[in-house]
Amino acid sequence: MSIDRRSGCPINLSLEVFGDRWSLIILRDMIFGDRRHFRELLNGSLEGIASNILADRLKRLMELGLLTKADDPSHKQKAIYSLTEMAITLVPIMAQLGAWGRVWLPVTEELSIRAELLEKGGPPLWEQFMDELRHEHLGAPSKTPPGAPTVRQQLRAAYEAVVARKAEAATA
Repeated sequence: MSIDRRSGCPINLSLEVFGDRWSLIILRDMIFGDRRHFRELLNGSLEGIASNILADRLKRLMELGLLTKADDPSHKQKAIYSLTEMAITLVPIMAQLGAWGRVWLPVTEELSIRAELLEKGGPPLWEQFMDELRHEHLGAPSKTPPGAPTVRQQLRAAYEAVVARKAEAATA
């Protein structure tokens, strides 16, 4: 893939990769939501991406080396997308974006709890999460002790606890 680059500035080059409306959202949904199929990404995002945009961004993310695509062994007509090491190393950046957004933007409690936990857990939690993603997407050996909750499970449990508490408060 040939991309016209405006300059060699690392911030500019990063924005040329992630500066569109959807690329980071797709990666977010794959990293935090464990969405690896086209339909999961299409139907699972709160932001409502159009199918043609999703197809275009997935193709672009693959061309840039952030994703790979393979036939899904469980279903002949499905493809499964996987994060590459390049994408997995975005976890600290996603954590920092979430931390910044929690401070400066009108977030909701249930959608910001994961960012709060990632911020509090800091680099050790980010490393653990990246190790787990390497296991899931790259087939690396798991470093998570058997039976221990994964980072994604911990984040999901915190989200579900906030949703349950808010639902209980609304009916009380």
